[in-house]
Amino acid sequence: MKIRLIDGIEVQRGSDNVFADLGLPDADKLKIKTGLVIEIRKAMSNGGLTQQEAAKRMGITQPKVSDMMRGDFTNLSERKLMDCLTRLGYDIEIKVRPAKAEVGHLMLAAA
Repeated sequence: MKIRLIDGIEVQRGSDNVFADLGLPDADKLKIKTGLVIEIRKAMSNGGLTQQEAAKRMGITQPKVSDMMRGDFTNLSERKLMDCLTRLGYDIEIKVRPAKAEVGHLMLAAA
């Protein structure tokens, strides 16, 4: 990565995955889960749902929704987060195609 100097501070452009840039384990998984939680938050906001109402629709407890809204979603799998989104009225499409590089990657694209 190219490093630039801006106002005496070294600046380096990151990748498209801040978790990988920070060297966190399971960075791809964290990126996907974060993207799903962002979409859940949008769905709740767009639907005017309280945490209690959203919890009932998603089939989880209100404390789990509260944890999710505060950024703690370690207790929820990617599959469960996708299930929550579908219960909130969203379609999820998974595409599989050959990678351009030797090793492929996971990506979440929200409309």
